[in-house]
Amino acid sequence: MTPRKQVIKNGTFAVLEEGKTVISGYMLIEDDIITYIGEEEPQIDEGTEVMDGSHLLFLPGLINTHGHTAMSLLRGYGDDLALQVWLQEKMWPMEGKFTAQDVYWGTSLSVLEMLKGGTTTFLDMYDHMDQVAAVTKQSGMRAVLTRGVIGLCSPEEQQRKLNEAVDFAKSWHGKADGRITTMISPHAPYTCPPDYIEKFVQASIDLDLPMHTHMSETRNEVEQNVKDYGVRPVEHLLKLGMFSRPSLIAHGVHLTDEEISILAAHQVGVSHNPGSNLKLASGIARVPELLKAGVKVSLGTDGPASNNNLDMFEEIRLAALIHKGVSGDPTAVPAAEALRMGTEYGADSLFLNQVGRLKAGMKADFIALDTDQPHFLPYSDFISHAVYSASAKDVKHVWVDGRQLVKNGACLTLDEEKIRREAQLAFEALLTQ
Repeated sequence: MTPRKQVIKNGTFAVLEEGKTVISGYMLIEDDIITYIGEEEPQIDEGTEVMDGSHLLFLPGLINTHGHTAMSLLRGYGDDLALQVWLQEKMWPMEGKFTAQDVYWGTSLSVLEMLKGGTTTFLDMYDHMDQVAAVTKQSGMRAVLTRGVIGLCSPEEQQRKLNEAVDFAKSWHGKADGRITTMISPHAPYTCPPDYIEKFVQASIDLDLPMHTHMSETRNEVEQNVKDYGVRPVEHLLKLGMFSRPSLIAHGVHLTDEEISILAAHQVGVSHNPGSNLKLASGIARVPELLKAGVKVSLGTDGPASNNNLDMFEEIRLAALIHKGVSGDPTAVPAAEALRMGTEYGADSLFLNQVGRLKAGMKADFIALDTDQPHFLPYSDFISHAVYSASAKDVKHVWVDGRQLVKNGACLTLDEEKIRREAQLAFEALLTQ
């Protein structure tokens, strides 16, 4: 079969390389792979699709490394509460009513929002994960999916949930033309007994899949771990064998120097969720120290009920700003580093080695921002503008695997009107149950 070839000319491309962060010129795509990016005009074969990239800034697709997409149905339901109150009194009772259809429409709403906002890859940890996978497949997005499991239940229920997690991981890993990969996820050390976490570690070994969990999100959670098990969460998970596996932890807000060293030594990634952590008053993660120690730090929105949007540009901007503010060091997280956290480091954290960068040989997952707007002028520093000035609403076009999924702000793969209607109806039905 003749490969499909596309070329973008007159574009501005964020390559984020040392010494040169932006290139003005051309990008050539062959099927799903970037084959050339540079200032010199490449040879353009007959039949190649040509796009004029004038007034567009091309970035790697944004990568959201922690979330619960179906929770978009609970956006605005129970705000301005402490985490445990929010979970136990608002979220968990409503989530207990969720059907597979609720998860389908909640996920559809989130995927639509993410796609239109420039996110091309996301991690999702939830229940009814077959529904999440179905939406992902239809949308054309890339995703790392995992059945998150809370183990505060009977041994029989624990086993059923573990079986579900394993079956889902086996069934969907590598599906949707390779766009879906899977992980193994005990929800958190405070929701899963130690022997139960060990079973997930064994499942990770058996399936040769990475692990993901919530950890050290709040000070109370850390204190409870010490009270229950005599050690802080990092040492706890280390002893249970989780960090012998490729791992990504969400939040990591309350970490000591020693814990940061342990994470670095075991190459454990941290998904930094600044918006959610601020909204729930969980605290501010020690990102400059983590980065300095060599820990892979990526960015996540968390669920739409604790953020309350899925705008990864907002997370990138927060990551660049709040660590300056709390440290007193304006160089704590520079703009280019914050953008890498939302792209390249996200790919590394999710063990995806072909996305996250605009470079020959990488997958053609990329987005285009409309720079013909007042807040992008003057054209002085496009990386600065992308981090400090841009938002999800600036995204004009989105591609995954070389396939255009968003064109002129409209999603080409999902029925937006139907999704908005069905999501609202699903929420209203939950209120009446």
